[in-house]
Amino acid sequence: MSPAESQITRRDFMRGTACATIALAMGIRAEGQQAKDAAKLTRVVLVRDAAVFDAAGRIDEKVIQKMLDDGVTALFQKTQPLDAWKMIVRPRDIVGIKTNQWEQLPTPPEVEQSIRRRVIEAGVPEENIAVEDRSVLRNEVFRTATALINTRPLRTHAWSGVGGCLKNYIMFSPKPSDYHDNTCANLALLWTLPIVKDKTRLNVLVMLEPLFNGEGRHYFDKTYTWKYNGLLIGTDPVALDATGLRIFQAKRLAYFGEDRPMTPPPHHIAFAETKHHLGVADAAKIDLIKLGWKEGVLI
Repeated sequence: MSPAESQITRRDFMRGTACATIALAMGIRAEGQQAKDAAKLTRVVLVRDAAVFDAAGRIDEKVIQKMLDDGVTALFQKTQPLDAWKMIVRPRDIVGIKTNQWEQLPTPPEVEQSIRRRVIEAGVPEENIAVEDRSVLRNEVFRTATALINTRPLRTHAWSGVGGCLKNYIMFSPKPSDYHDNTCANLALLWTLPIVKDKTRLNVLVMLEPLFNGEGRHYFDKTYTWKYNGLLIGTDPVALDATGLRIFQAKRLAYFGEDRPMTPPPHHIAFAETKHHLGVADAAKIDLIKLGWKEGVLI
């Protein structure tokens, strides 16, 4: 991690930002407006831990569990993780944990199991819990779910600019290609599908080793990943994606030494707020709580 990467400020980013759509998602607002909106902030928790990877680069599940526990307790303002999880799910719920199976950068099983463990401890029977990605429409738990938990890594994406919480629900559509128009501008509409509408209780955007640059369909180059060692946790998928995007932009600015707009622009995040009113993309409306490791936080 270079000194430049650990010292990027919001002013540095603003000076170099030329893409208006991304700027909107970042929440560029006047200071007076920030004060006016202070009473209606959406809480997002960023948890980082320098020890989440061991010396061999493997993920430590115990560290992941602690990160997740710290995040949900801060999000729901509880002192004990189980008290927070009991606000997320109830024993009578049928819970689908929507994951992501992209081969190059899947949702880590350590994250999946940590979520599943706490859902069981909150009282949900094991038979009423499923972890799935591409077969959600064929999975009876997801078809009858009363509660969803959404988790995936953040990465650049050839169709939508970035793939995050919003895009992770595309497999709930019988025809995902319907959402590809205008570089996936209307991904927020996925969240109005009956199978998911008003069911999502928690979103976990995995920022352990994100892919911050891409150059085509299914592109993956480990050169453009870095160990950020973080989880973004919240109830608003738009706010999580917008916060992750801000981190990406700061990383790209530090890495390339210039403001290099993402191609295609991830304007679906801004549109999720301004057009579809699904959540908050404006940083001035997001209360970002940062826990744990501070080095190279970029935000």
